[in-house]
Amino acid sequence: MPRQKRKQELFQTVSHPAFSTAWTGSGAASTIRIRHAAGQPSRGWLICGGRAVPVALGRSGIRANKWEGDGATPRGAFRPVRLWWRADRHVRPRTFMPVRRLKPEDAWCEDPQSRHYNRPIRRTGTTDGDRLTRADHLYDFIVELDHNTRPRVARRGSAVFIHLARAGLAPTAGCVALPLPAMRQLLARLGPATRIVIA
Repeated sequence: MPRQKRKQELFQTVSHPAFSTAWTGSGAASTIRIRHAAGQPSRGWLICGGRAVPVALGRSGIRANKWEGDGATPRGAFRPVRLWWRADRHVRPRTFMPVRRLKPEDAWCEDPQSRHYNRPIRRTGTTDGDRLTRADHLYDFIVELDHNTRPRVARRGSAVFIHLARAGLAPTAGCVALPLPAMRQLLARLGPATRIVIA
């Protein structure tokens, strides 16, 4: 087996050596940490409740000074705003966050010139944006983060979410992505006061 393929498989199946394999605790977690994986800028570990699970990061890794389109996951401490969820595909998950069903017209403004930049919008015939209802399953669950919201600054990044991962934990455009089973467990520990620290 080629070394790179074997390394990728090990990354997906082996738990972080410093943590157990069980999600511990109940209620909303106070802090969840996301760290990059050594030697793999677009891979990381999400650490919560005594367990670390592998996640995909932006193709450019983690950066403190994020800009629109740079492919980086922003460094910093953030709060989850709400969960967007595909009710036509999944039952409502257990979580402490506000939950909103995704509708076909839901989108996200990524245009730095728009006054709606980095905000949810309703997609119509005259508006454009990143459609949140996708044919694939990446956005079946979207944890909206408060990145670049206080204040919103043009070109400093938009639509930074935690969402479902592609096969093989392929890099994202800047979001954090994880498999569905881990997402369900994470949602059960997320609340509005949870700090999500990306470093």
